[in-house]
Amino acid sequence: MFRRNASIAAAAILCAQAALADSHGIAMYGDPQLPADYTALPYANPDAPKGGRIVTGEVGGFDSLNPMILKGSSPWQLPFLAHESLMGRNWDEPFSLYGLLAESIEVGPNREWVEFTLRPEATFSDGTPVTVEDVMWSYETLGTIGHPRYHAGWDKVESMEQTGERSVRFDFNVEDRELALIIGMRPILKKAQWEGKDFTESGLETIPITSAPYVITDFEAGRFVELTRDPDYWGADLPFRRGTNNLDTIRMEFFGDETAAFEAFKAGIVNSNREFNAETWESQYDFAAVQRGDVVKSLIPHGRPTGITGFAMNTRRAPFDDWRVREAMMHAFNFEYINDALTGGAQNRITSYFSNSVLGMDHGPAEGRVREFLEPYAEDLLPGALEGYALPVSDGSARNRAGLRAAIDLMAEAGYTIEDGVMTGPDGQPLSFEILLSQGATEPQSIGDIFVGSLARMGIDATVSVVDPAQYRERTDQFDFDMTYYRRGLSLSPGNEQTLYWSCEAAETQGSRNLMGMCSPAAEAMIDRLLNSESREDFVAATKALDRVLTTGRYVIPFYEYNTSRIAHAKELKYPETIPIYGDWINWQPDVWWWQEES
Repeated sequence: MFRRNASIAAAAILCAQAALADSHGIAMYGDPQLPADYTALPYANPDAPKGGRIVTGEVGGFDSLNPMILKGSSPWQLPFLAHESLMGRNWDEPFSLYGLLAESIEVGPNREWVEFTLRPEATFSDGTPVTVEDVMWSYETLGTIGHPRYHAGWDKVESMEQTGERSVRFDFNVEDRELALIIGMRPILKKAQWEGKDFTESGLETIPITSAPYVITDFEAGRFVELTRDPDYWGADLPFRRGTNNLDTIRMEFFGDETAAFEAFKAGIVNSNREFNAETWESQYDFAAVQRGDVVKSLIPHGRPTGITGFAMNTRRAPFDDWRVREAMMHAFNFEYINDALTGGAQNRITSYFSNSVLGMDHGPAEGRVREFLEPYAEDLLPGALEGYALPVSDGSARNRAGLRAAIDLMAEAGYTIEDGVMTGPDGQPLSFEILLSQGATEPQSIGDIFVGSLARMGIDATVSVVDPAQYRERTDQFDFDMTYYRRGLSLSPGNEQTLYWSCEAAETQGSRNLMGMCSPAAEAMIDRLLNSESREDFVAATKALDRVLTTGRYVIPFYEYNTSRIAHAKELKYPETIPIYGDWINWQPDVWWWQEES
């Protein structure tokens, strides 16, 4: 008995030592890149001055300042700018976290549990301390009545308990190596602020009190939101924060469409503008402020996956529940002509969900571990997953005859015929569907108009419907659409969020990001594999396999890839010379940018 207890004690000591060695941070695989005594993030400028302001132009509107719930529409930047988590991410690594509100992190030998210890100096913007009670309330609230994106992680928590004055531990009920990291990234809210209030109904009446470097100081519903750097921010001297949060003011101005937003930028109302169209970048950024040098054009490369941008087809309803119809749409969508008409042929097409990275599928037959992972699901896979698949390529002409012929043949296989110039379905009814867009989505509308013209030559009555942002959010949350614009960014370390995007459960959960409604046993198995891979080799193979399932599912008609960010900005807005592998991902602008007057 003594020997057994001694062995247990020795093992506990070793585990504790291992946890202590990595307690300042954690990586998905291996050790975190930065040592315990790091002084700043590798892409931050510790000597950056404080001051100045950034003003961006946003299309649409908002009716809520709480991005943590399903109800309402809030500015997309608020989760990153106005809230803070236990751990913070280094965007120069695939997936590593370092202590933020938490001073340390410890995990079990197989990451079956994780424990965080809060920093004693951590406070909310009102000066009150961040407590374990706040942490536990935040996790339970978000995991049960918060936005559905928080529910999946909470469902995998077996227990949550306070283990010390400043420590909290989470035990998991599944094997999932990523959970320890995911749990560390949840926003922490102030419990006392929400006592006596309905968290699920909060809109503009309650401005959240958080521990973040910025606080919301002014807003007008649907018009603008302004955040101000908190001069008393508790974590200003942390290595993780050194050289970040340099701007005094961050303001988001909202406009009805992209044209109005761009005109505001030209007029100086907005001082930073991100351009997605290469042709527009070359032809329309020669206005007076650029010529004078008051506005600078910056090209910022990145090494992250393309993600997917395009028209998503709702497989919950006909005709897109048939993969042959979805493939027909791929042939009818004349990308080469659209690309030439709208960008001068300057932008490459997205070829798969993880293209532009080592995680992207190879377009020949599946081989090695990728094939091994997929073969058990061969009967459920669509053509191309194992054999190899590539998107149709047109001759670039407006008529796209070969593409339309292929599309018509596929429609015929699915039971559709053309009678008197009208595409008729198996039910004898003319085929018609709607492409739903949000007001202000100028480029998707231009693409949709060209696509509708192509479909008309097949006898399909497709229409582009543009609705206000609130109605668009409501309809997409309820999956009330046939086809819609869809954009989903993906990282170099895909993990639990993939279940929010592609799982069967998400397909049935209103407000989820699985707009296409896909439900694939193979996809879910690949997600499970990548979550539990203990080697980099298996992780990459599982992701490549998932990419094949997604791409050959023909769920989204892909548009352009954006492997270089084009940002035009006031000359006083500066950014570091070191660019992280994720480029300007999430809030890189304005997180490490600064304002510096010309001398």
